[in-house]
Amino acid sequence: MTDLRKLDLNLLKAFAALLDEGSVTRAAARLSLTQPAVSGMLARLREYFDDPLFVRTSHGIVPTVRASELAPLLKRILADIEVMLQPSHFEPASAKMSWAVAATDYALQAVLVPFLQALRQQAPGIRVIARPIDDHSVSRQLEQGTLDLALMTPETTPADLRLRNLYQEEYVCVLRAEHPVAAAGQLTLDAFCELDHALVSYSGGGLRGATDSALEALGRSRRVALSVPSFLVLVEVLRSSDLVAMVPRRLLRDMTGLTVVQAPITVPGFTKSMAWHERTHSDPAQHWLRNLMLATSSGG
Repeated sequence: MTDLRKLDLNLLKAFAALLDEGSVTRAAARLSLTQPAVSGMLARLREYFDDPLFVRTSHGIVPTVRASELAPLLKRILADIEVMLQPSHFEPASAKMSWAVAATDYALQAVLVPFLQALRQQAPGIRVIARPIDDHSVSRQLEQGTLDLALMTPETTPADLRLRNLYQEEYVCVLRAEHPVAAAGQLTLDAFCELDHALVSYSGGGLRGATDSALEALGRSRRVALSVPSFLVLVEVLRSSDLVAMVPRRLLRDMTGLTVVQAPITVPGFTKSMAWHERTHSDPAQHWLRNLMLATSSGG
């Protein structure tokens, strides 16, 4: 019979890291250990479970059938232990921790900036790590703990994540304050279509967006003269050119040199939401941080 006393928590954490990373080297980096140390832990795990657990391939290590069977149970056990070790209450003013958030540049400006202003006042010891969001890996990152929260939309949020809507965003027509047509305060459909437009394509190179679909419904079209991968770059371009763009309203908060004019069409907006993994759902610190973000996002 296997002796439970020989299996410590560090071995289980190493097992989970090896499963996630598929590499002894990457697992060691994640655990802040040396490669020989993780190799030694793997040797102890193999002895304990009487199974190789991982086999080498040209692309790293892959789990055996036994390791794959253990993986779901292992992650549940580690998640339960993490919750068990958390304090029963949270004191923001004295808290010392790091919090990793994934977001687009738009969400960093619209959501994270006002959140940080409140966080610095209420919990100055909490460090925030902002990372670019990758829809394809966000669920795995939240499960592994390399991310704590992701700013997404309901449509792009994986079904296995928790979700809370923050607000509904709308698009407005924006151009530089001294633009020749700015004084009118609104654009006719003809004038809107005759102007050169700019848009954001996060995937890069796209020359079509939701505005084009709205125009097509009216039998009209526009000329997109510029496609950029960043809303923040778009705003700077609008300040220094005669281009026009449909821009999320919250992005313009406290921005100078630009003006909003009434567009002749309505472009559907979107819901901005926050997503997190079940493993952090009951954590007092995480719960407080999510509530703060909800509060700082509600003002518009």
